[in-house]
Amino acid sequence: MAVLLDGKALGLSIRETVKQDVEVIRRETGVVPHLAVILVGDDPASQTYVKGKENACRTAGIRSTVIREPADVPEAKLLSDIDVLNADSSVHGILLQLPIPKHLDPDRIIPRIDVKKDVDGFTPENVAALVNGRPRLVPCTPRGVMRLLDHYGIAVAGKECVVVGRSQIVGKPMAALLLNANGTVTVCHSKTNDLRAVTRRADILVVAIGKTRMVDASYVKPGAVVIDVGISKVDGVIAGDVDFDSVQNVAGWITPVPGGIGPMTIACLLENTLVCCRGPIGGSRD
Repeated sequence: MAVLLDGKALGLSIRETVKQDVEVIRRETGVVPHLAVILVGDDPASQTYVKGKENACRTAGIRSTVIREPADVPEAKLLSDIDVLNADSSVHGILLQLPIPKHLDPDRIIPRIDVKKDVDGFTPENVAALVNGRPRLVPCTPRGVMRLLDHYGIAVAGKECVVVGRSQIVGKPMAALLLNANGTVTVCHSKTNDLRAVTRRADILVVAIGKTRMVDASYVKPGAVVIDVGISKVDGVIAGDVDFDSVQNVAGWITPVPGGIGPMTIACLLENTLVCCRGPIGGSRD
């Protein structure tokens, strides 16, 4: 039976540390860390995620502001919102809640965010720094995975690491972090031949493919570390991309869903907001 990697407990511990650090900053400088989230449209999942972020900020003593725009907002208005937040010295972190409506291009919008306020780590400057092995602000979910591995004493160096999924949000930055930690990294995707054969080589398997319970025990090397980044709801039950019931009998370590990577993502968002508040990070944008 696999050891559970408890992201909920570690996430709560990180959030408590952030809360204490926020209080020190407030007491010593009078500054309150401030996260601004831009929410476009009325997608129920996005609304739920943003509400969770608001609650987490409130608990940690971080000020949160949500800029709500309709689903048909012109791109120019969204860029204007970002410009205002970039110029506001009381705002330390900016986050564009994804996904956004199809008429909006994230590749034009995200780079508008000041690199020093990019709590998601998605701007080209922060992506480049991560790939070059000198990370500044790191995407919250991959960072949460690395924090969890470190907490449980799971070494990455020299291990065969397989990431299933190549998204800009999880897959690609996850691969970069594992490579920076001296893992031997393979990234799988929809065009990968014989996916099962590749994943069965993994000492550390990170699954972020967006297909509920797709990865069962037949995909997993006995004793492997299995990190499930997926989350969806099936018949009212929250599930991940990994078939937990079968895989837990093969893996050495496994994250539950819920209670695994989700809480770590929120905790790392709060940490990134604190980092932005403390600044400076990297160069300024002229």
